[in-house]
This record gives sequence, structure tokens and C-alpha cells, in this order.
Amino acid sequence: MPSIFSKIIAGEIPCHKVAENESFLAFLDISPLQKGHTLVVPKKETDYIFDLADNELADMIVFAKGVAKKIKSVFPCSRVGITVIGLEVPHAHIHLIPINKEPDMNFQSPKLTLSQEELNEIALKLQA
Repeated sequence: MPSIFSKIIAGEIPCHKVAENESFLAFLDISPLQKGHTLVVPKKETDYIFDLADNELADMIVFAKGVAKKIKSVFPCSRVGITVIGLEVPHAHIHLIPINKEPDMNFQSPKLTLSQEELNEIALKLQA
């Protein structure tokens, strides 16, 4: 059964796209921990990130690096944190989150509630 991310990749569900190439898609998390919280997913449906072939995983990290640089340029922060949890959606993905301190990446914290307009503005800034 296709995951929600597969449906986003196929264009069946809309997203706030940040970057894309032939193998990967980056889009805003709709329940972000911080403004700019972005998900990076392979277009190839793979449940567990470590089931990706070595070259695919390496390419995914390089793609995420470019997205992280964009996030850092738009959202002043000390770092762009990276985490892989992989339990919430059965599709490999990386979270990129602008942070200034470790608690900024606490997934137990309340999520931000952003309007579609705010998410669209953020995506446009990251695409520029």
C-alpha cells in the first residue's frame, strides 16, 4: 500500500515543495517543530532508510545537504539538525530542522500550527 509520501510524490496529495530532482523530493512538514522543518524523501518507495542501496543513501544525504544550506540561509540558526526516526510513516525520510539548541528538535514538543499561506511563503523562500 502506498504511503502518504508516495502519494505526495505522485502528485495525488499536495505539498509545499522545497526542492526536487529525479530521485528525491524535499517538502515542508505540515506539523513542524520549527519554521523551515523540511522532509527529504526518496522517490523510490522504501520503508526503512537503511534498506536503500549505499549509493542511494549517499545521494540522499548529498541532496539533503543542499536543502539544509537553503534552510540555514533563510532561517538564521546555529545549525540545521538532521534526524531519522522512521516510525511515523513507512517511507524512508530525513527531517531537517533549523535549530539553536537541542530542545528545538524534541519531537515531544508541541508542533507549530502554520496556515497554508505561511507554509507557501516559507516554501517560496526556500525555493528562491
